[in-house]
Amino acid sequence: MEFSELQRQSSTIAHGYHGAQQSVRLRSKSVVSNQNGPQFNWGSPPSEGGEEGDSGPPKDLRERPMPMRLKRAIREVQQMRVPVVTSWQSWKRSKAKSLSRFRADAGGAMSYIALWRKALHKIGGHFGGGVQSYFMFLRFLVVLNFLSFLLIAGFIFIPSIVFRSTSNSNMTVDSTGPEACRVYDPNLQGLVVFYQYFLDLLSGTGFMEYSYMFYGYYNNTVAESSGFHYNLPLAYLLTTVFYFAFCLICIIARMGSALRIAVATGSGAAGSYSKMVFTGWDYGCQGYRATKLKQKSIHYQLQVDLEEERLQKKALSLTLGQTVGLCSLRIFLMLVSLALIGGAFFGIFQATVFSQAKVGAEGILGLFWVYLPSIVITTGNFVVPFMCDQIALFERYSPSTTIIMALFRSVFLRMISLGVLLFTLWSQITCFKESKDCQLCQYNNKEYPCWETRVGQEMYKLALFDFLITIAMLILVEFPRRLFVDHCSCALTRWVGRQEFLVPPNVLGLVYGQTVVWTGALFCPLLPLINTLKFFILFYCKKVTLFSNCRPAVKTFRSTTSTIFFLVVLLFGWGLALVAMIYSLAQIHPSMSCGPFRSLTMMWSIVPNTFYTLSLTTQDFIFYMGSQAFSIPLFIFSCVVLCYVAALAAVYGKSVDLLKAQLKLEGRDKQFLVKQIEELSIEMGVPTRAQADTFDTGAAN
Repeated sequence: MEFSELQRQSSTIAHGYHGAQQSVRLRSKSVVSNQNGPQFNWGSPPSEGGEEGDSGPPKDLRERPMPMRLKRAIREVQQMRVPVVTSWQSWKRSKAKSLSRFRADAGGAMSYIALWRKALHKIGGHFGGGVQSYFMFLRFLVVLNFLSFLLIAGFIFIPSIVFRSTSNSNMTVDSTGPEACRVYDPNLQGLVVFYQYFLDLLSGTGFMEYSYMFYGYYNNTVAESSGFHYNLPLAYLLTTVFYFAFCLICIIARMGSALRIAVATGSGAAGSYSKMVFTGWDYGCQGYRATKLKQKSIHYQLQVDLEEERLQKKALSLTLGQTVGLCSLRIFLMLVSLALIGGAFFGIFQATVFSQAKVGAEGILGLFWVYLPSIVITTGNFVVPFMCDQIALFERYSPSTTIIMALFRSVFLRMISLGVLLFTLWSQITCFKESKDCQLCQYNNKEYPCWETRVGQEMYKLALFDFLITIAMLILVEFPRRLFVDHCSCALTRWVGRQEFLVPPNVLGLVYGQTVVWTGALFCPLLPLINTLKFFILFYCKKVTLFSNCRPAVKTFRSTTSTIFFLVVLLFGWGLALVAMIYSLAQIHPSMSCGPFRSLTMMWSIVPNTFYTLSLTTQDFIFYMGSQAFSIPLFIFSCVVLCYVAALAAVYGKSVDLLKAQLKLEGRDKQFLVKQIEELSIEMGVPTRAQADTFDTGAAN
């Protein structure tokens, strides 16, 4: 009796709701057909109550659009009924529950042991999601560099140590070039002053030049012992290539997850407000501190959305003349920014040429000449973005667009400045002007007897100098500024104030440091390890300066969009490093006096040379994989899959738009019904809610 009565109530509620919707407005049949009332399979267990005709995964009762009273009644009926299931269904259900519980426990354990989890939660609560996204990006780079170091250590670093200790059973092929091209003696002769070791540590010369840190120390060893064969030059090359591929896969995977979050949360201001108000609170927060952190986080998110919406409305209210004037102003300011960046490039080129001419100078002055390109690049990366930020104040972009424009300019400056440095080095190594110094060895052997190590030293100095400048700014600028502002109450301190944690320059510092590591990984294999330690220390330094010296930003921005752009910028740096690696592998003659490729004309020659030593069956298979008979069908299949995914995404997008339109119509219908109820209440003399609240307030007073 209760079961049939509840079914009748559910059907009555559903059809009554549907009829009310039809009576309010006339709609097309296509829209009404999707408005069926909530139907539920009463005989299903609580976890498998799927809709009739629904081929998707079963929905839980909590996810269904039903009144709470009806859900409780359904739950009671399901608990009273004892379904008859087979042993296979029972086993399948128990395994599904166990797997679901294991996934939940594993996810909770991984989130609990995640690196800097509590610190990131605290940063997000105090300074918003934008600053938090920077520290999450920094954590991603720490993990990426550490895994990259494990890859390089497993295939290059450790085998080289083992082969050097057992050098009697290994084969090393010497270079067959001219005798003058095989002269390279980096070892120091005689005694040196005590501070020379410190200078060598900073510049990568002396005792560090001929060590596992740089390319020149590795031999072209081929180990063969009782069926074991290991070609160190081939492993060196393939490990570097796989290192780049591994970093690309990690970046794309993280970009995909960030893009899914952006698509889910970027569906409009109204949807964002609704999610934040009704589903934004974390009921797992315990204690006053966690509650305040969550409140501040939601406050910053609402502040960003309201600021974006205000600027969008202001942009739509501009007249045609105001729009043309604003666009003209932005174009003029963009040209001014490009002129500043071009001046920085010219300074880097001149500094690099002058520094290379002063190679060999000793003492502190020699260290200054060695670090001159790094000093000029760092100065340009600090001064030019600061001037561009002042220019951006007159462009009147939204906070997110301002962040993106600042990132774009800084990326263009930092990445191309690194490209200018590499171009200057390559022009002197390969003698673009057809100098006589390159005719004998096909590279400038007189100035660069082991040019790969010299390039690795430049990348090492760039990475080290960037870290030292960050620490120096923290100690000599940021902390004194905080003390000056806190203990002095004059007009100057009020005007200066505490500094804000600016996300664009900090993110670009990370991207620049990672690009330097990618560029120098071929010539300095241990550079990922150095970068891991650098970023690990940098996290704590930035955290200390954030909470001690910085105040919350006046203008915040949306963290989801900026996270995607951070990864796009990182991908751009990866592409620049890839171009540098390909040019070094395929165009420049390797040094004849050092390195694992000393006996080859090109570094890439080790791949075809090793290929022709394989069996004929393996060669035929690899040739087939690269032939048109395999590549054309693979390309066609990829195009079909891509078209299918694009069509599926378009269908899902149209479905989402249709559901949004239906939600808007339902909201208007509810407003219409409330208005009709108020009018009928006034006609019948029934007090409305506002009148009742007024009466209750007066009675209470």
